[in-house]
Amino acid sequence: MPGLLPQAAPGEVLVWTDGACQRNPGPGGWAALVCWEDGVVEEHSGGLGYTTNNIMEMTAALEGLRALPGGSRACVVTDSRYLHDGMTSWLTGWKRRNWRTATGDPVKNREIWVQLEAAASEHELVRWHWVKGHIGHALNERADMLAVAATRVAAARGVASAAP
Repeated sequence: MPGLLPQAAPGEVLVWTDGACQRNPGPGGWAALVCWEDGVVEEHSGGLGYTTNNIMEMTAALEGLRALPGGSRACVVTDSRYLHDGMTSWLTGWKRRNWRTATGDPVKNREIWVQLEAAASEHELVRWHWVKGHIGHALNERADMLAVAATRVAAARGVASAAP
């Protein structure tokens, strides 16, 4: 059930993601926590001087998937309905309609959707899990903290930035 903590299946990596934006659009940050089966958690984050919250949510998932070896099994955990619903239900229809929404408008952020689909296809299995944000899930809160910190760095630099 969406909103509950996901359980990693045997051999599956959990990838907790979050995006943040100071204004929308404005300086933004993303974070991905790659949680390996052995308990090791890798933290990845970065930001852009001018972006949107949705782009940062998507970038977090994209960079999280890119951090995994090809052929992995992963569960991407997000508090973004836009990201979750896009990857689990809207993408097929958009492609069928030549990247148009149900109302005929061009799909926003098409380039990142294409990149996300390509990154997911590099893995044996990627499932998407939505959780409600900001209700105390420790890894969701950590991803949020890193995304907000990356937003501050991006705002201070005013240009693209990435965490070392």
